[in-house]
Amino acid sequence: MGGMKKTGPEAKLLVVDDEPNIRELLSTSLRFAGFEVVSAANGRDALAAAELHAPDLAVLDVMLPDMDGFTVTRKLRASGKHFPVLFLTAKDDTEDKVTGLTVGGDDYVTKPFSLDEVVARIRAVLRRTQPLLDDDDAVIRVDDLELDDDAHEVRRGGTVIELSPTEFKLLRYLMLNPNRVLSKSQILDHVWEYNFNGDASIVESYISYLRRKVDIDPDSPALIQTKRGVGYVLRTAEKR
Repeated sequence: MGGMKKTGPEAKLLVVDDEPNIRELLSTSLRFAGFEVVSAANGRDALAAAELHAPDLAVLDVMLPDMDGFTVTRKLRASGKHFPVLFLTAKDDTEDKVTGLTVGGDDYVTKPFSLDEVVARIRAVLRRTQPLLDDDDAVIRVDDLELDDDAHEVRRGGTVIELSPTEFKLLRYLMLNPNRVLSKSQILDHVWEYNFNGDASIVESYISYLRRKVDIDPDSPALIQTKRGVGYVLRTAEKR
């Protein structure tokens, strides 16, 4: 993890699972792999631990006794906590994957899992959710649209636009590639790193959500445009 500017532990992780054996196995293995680990057995304790310890990433079981992992993630996002979430679940269907990503999750591991796979997924998520820009150049600008990585804030014409974490990542990818047509599969690979067995409807849904928030002037040409049969493109003013 040469890109992380940390000494000591590679990152601080929050492990949430109601099964003591799995929770202890994961915690011990992740500490051995070089992470600092705090753990919780239910959703309420997970929210408290997130507040107290400010983790860099949460490994979160979907099935918890008091509230499911999706609810925990919604509450985290609603309270302004945007650290990535890796879901653990015994289920392996596309609907759960879509639900997990829609509420602001970042990846998905199905039980039974190998510890090597979990460590690899954690490192992959941390790599792709670290700011890619230097600290003094953390604002991406396309015309009157600004995306501030550090503040996790988007503004158009000076007006703040509220985006979910997934919408933020999608817009960020579009803004880093202005006037370049991006296919649905490229967007899935870069924003979610999932292919959903070829089902790209999640991309269509999120482009629709994003347009409603970003293209605020109905009389102006759309900032995010569809290239039928190819994909989507964020057009700069001179190209619209």
